Amino acid sequence: MFWNKKTPPRPFVSAVVAAAGAAERMDGIDKQRADLFGMPVVARAIQALDECGLISEIVLVCPVGQVAEYYELVRELGPCRVSMVVEGAATRQASVFAGVEVCSKQAEYIAVHDGARPLVTPEEVEACVEAAFEHDAAALGVRLKDTLKRAGGDGFVAATLNRDETVAIQTPQVFEAATYRQAMKVARCEERTYSDDCQLVERLGKKVYIVNGRYENIKITTPEDLIIARALLGCREGGEAEAFLGGGYDVNA
Repeated sequence: MFWNKKTPPRPFVSAVVAAAGAAERMDGIDKQRADLFGMPVVARAIQALDECGLISEIVLVCPVGQVAEYYELVRELGPCRVSMVVEGAATRQASVFAGVEVCSKQAEYIAVHDGARPLVTPEEVEACVEAAFEHDAAALGVRLKDTLKRAGGDGFVAATLNRDETVAIQTPQVFEAATYRQAMKVARCEERTYSDDCQLVERLGKKVYIVNGRYENIKITTPEDLIIARALLGCREGGEAEAFLGGGYDVNA
């Protein structure tokens, strides 16, 4: 006797795109809406999530007072899984929390991604989500190229960290939804602010699985990063990287 086995339904994954930062180190450039080969930076981040078949919905967190502008950005992007645009807050953590609060009640996993990481690929998103399905918490990360030092308060090196045991964590970072919401509750009760979402669940004693990422998945933080992103994207899409010409002088004898 033969029968068709039904494929089990995929877990519902809500992605929160954190794009509410003030871009204080961008010399006045609006990094989220800066042009990157004809698309805003944040739109490319949204597109990568949208092209991953494991993402069920996307919540976009934008700067205060710019909800209408970001809804227009989403409209120009075309049909996608963005379900809502909400205002952020004073810190990245509070902004992500604002996004998580409006995620679908069906959400079984929460994926948090920086809107300023436009070069992540759908394949990387998928690998991170799949790892979270298996381990409850996962994040993209890359091995450090440089030797990392811990600085002392006196301006001298206090210690040298083992480079083989250190990684630079990127996004997306994906978590089992109940775990993340519990971590949110604890952080609020303790009035603690963390630099990334992994620390929230680490505070609960949970382990975060590291998925091998790529060095190209940079975060746009300074104007130089935007130049690098344009060059990398130009190479990826088979175009030409932007060239910059300038003049200078040498005063050596």
